[in-house]
Amino acid sequence: MILKSHTKWALLRGVTTNPSLIVKRKKRDLHEVIQQIADLVDGPVSAEVIATTAPEMVQEAHELIKLGDNVVIKVPYDCRRFKSSVYSF
Repeated sequence: MILKSHTKWALLRGVTTNPSLIVKRKKRDLHEVIQQIADLVDGPVSAEVIATTAPEMVQEAHELIKLGDNVVIKVPYDCRRFKSSVYSF
């Protein structure tokens, strides 16, 4: 993983992930990759849910947050899906 060599940089404070690119380019399990990144990086690791309905987003967020204490959940924002953000995590 190329990120491993970059964690030595003093400027690296966190990482944001792009789930569609991870799945498309690496053909790997998204959760596995996010957990590996969370283990390498001391700062926040942003993990975006890929579910499309509010209940599924909440369920996926609960799964993602278990991957590391430094995992921060990103939820897509638009008027139709905004209600997903009012669920308590």
